Amino acid sequence: MWITIAPFVTLALGINTEGQKELLGMWLAENEGAKFWLSVLTELKNRGLQDILIACVDGLKGFPDAINSVYPQTHIQLCIIHMVRNSLKYVSWKDYKAVTSGLKMVYQAPTEEAALMALDKFAEAWDDKYPQISKSWRTHWENLNTFFGYPPDIRKAIYTTNAIESVNSVIRAAIKKRKVFPTDDSVRKVVYLAIKDASKKWSMPIQNWRLAMSRFIIEFGDRLSDHL
Repeated sequence: MWITIAPFVTLALGINTEGQKELLGMWLAENEGAKFWLSVLTELKNRGLQDILIACVDGLKGFPDAINSVYPQTHIQLCIIHMVRNSLKYVSWKDYKAVTSGLKMVYQAPTEEAALMALDKFAEAWDDKYPQISKSWRTHWENLNTFFGYPPDIRKAIYTTNAIESVNSVIRAAIKKRKVFPTDDSVRKVVYLAIKDASKKWSMPIQNWRLAMSRFIIEFGDRLSDHL
């Protein structure tokens, strides 16, 4: 799971085969283009991250392509929560509830076919007013639909970066207290200490992990066999 925290702090969080969170790295960069992402992923590969089954990312430009250039077998899942937030950014308050409900019908659909039908219905209802929403979902669909290949009870472990959001809230609070950082090292130190404190609660597996892992063994058996 990958997410960027303003200003310019990017975290990568992994879920190991026991379902426990592990911080894979932290990077400071002002420009997060394809070159930056390629260097990050190459670094992780060189440090021993052999494989990534599913990468849940928050819509960073050029990132999915960079992931697949280093890890060609990795399935990409754009974070649904971030997608919804971006979709609602310019929605008027009086339409907010109805638009949210319409999007929920898409990502909570039982199958991909049903989701696409729900997206068509959403477009019919809202394209005159908010055409950018359905257009964005269709544009990104290739990396939004990954979780439909899994049973409903484990999809939430796949389609959201929520596992890392709790870490971010701790980091944001620490950054807010400090406010001014004279050097990059001072940022790294504050973020590191915040993560170290948050990681004390990472001993338990994420929700529904046993169900998820059973499915992953079926899906990725040959890639998991050496790690079980």
